[in-house]
Amino acid sequence: MIGSAGAFSAAGVAGFPALSRAATGRVVVIGGGFGGATCAKYLRRADPGIEVTLVERSSHFMTCPFSNTVLGGLTGMDFITHGYDRLSSRHGVTVIHDTASGIDPAQRKVSLQNGSDLSYDRLVVSPGIQLLWGALEGYDEQASQAMPHAWQAGPQTTLLRQQLEAMPDGGTVVIAPPANPFRCPPGPYERASLIAYYLKTHKPKSKIIILDAKEKFSKQPLFMEGWEQRYPGMIEWRAGSAGGSVVKGRRRHEDPGDGFRPSTFESAIHPGIHVIGDACIAGKMPKSGYSANSQAKACAAAVAAMLRGESPGTVSFINTCYSLVAPDYGISVAAVYRLADDGTIKGVEGAGGVSPKGASADFRKREAEYTVGWYRSITADIFG
Repeated sequence: MIGSAGAFSAAGVAGFPALSRAATGRVVVIGGGFGGATCAKYLRRADPGIEVTLVERSSHFMTCPFSNTVLGGLTGMDFITHGYDRLSSRHGVTVIHDTASGIDPAQRKVSLQNGSDLSYDRLVVSPGIQLLWGALEGYDEQASQAMPHAWQAGPQTTLLRQQLEAMPDGGTVVIAPPANPFRCPPGPYERASLIAYYLKTHKPKSKIIILDAKEKFSKQPLFMEGWEQRYPGMIEWRAGSAGGSVVKGRRRHEDPGDGFRPSTFESAIHPGIHVIGDACIAGKMPKSGYSANSQAKACAAAVAAMLRGESPGTVSFINTCYSLVAPDYGISVAAVYRLADDGTIKGVEGAGGVSPKGASADFRKREAEYTVGWYRSITADIFG
């Protein structure tokens, strides 16, 4: 636990030097997830003179990280549900539960669904994801009630859990991970692992088939080693070339160097608007909760500096992704990122790494403990 919490704390203070003078200004943050809520809190920590308003439609945020533990029967929805009260009471963030319906970059105003407007000096956009129904042939919102995607934690997580509970022993679970790039690259494979844990415990005649659109996936050797040890014969993975692709889809290509300035996440099209988290493609950084949290802190430091009329400092980022193969079996991958000379975000060679193959049971158990420690640390850092 100490190792993971210590590494995270070091990331929390990076980019927040002593302030030369107080900053003033109004910042609106759209989206209260790993990116938005973190940025709102750290803006206030950077300087209490900044008026920060967080716009988030939901009264509580349910995290995709650790939602797989709900599917595996290890936790309940309450464990992954977090409120915004402490952002208001402890950190002075004004929280408005509404939907941002429009942005006027020229007038620097955000329109809310309730008909009111919010003026800003700088705007941070971190709305998460929105499912584009019809982008995958044959899969629409109605179909998701029979074949839940659970890419957004909440009712879909509950529905999938209920389907697993209702499935007869000897049934088959089919998981279809998309092609790259997608949110949280190891997510579908941790999901397969923890569903397998539930099935092995309660419905041991069942199996899981992963029909993958890709030829390889994140932490593949580690996952497969864990599956062989814990769930032999229960999980079958098929690559795209071996019949893994089950749907057709349309993907929009986005150049990670276009659209924003990686040093500040400020839009290259609309000055004063910063984009972080799932809403941006930050070079080589994966789309993960930890990435969004790291980007949010760098963005908050940059915005505070710019409101003081100063140049933002040098930025660096980290990402650590823990995965549970079983409650006592954890694996991880970590990386450090830096702004390269060409202006893009790239990984630092030799920094980070993955869990070793062939590790002892005690090693895997400690990584599982670090996984829980990471989750408690990062959610406390965001919402505490």
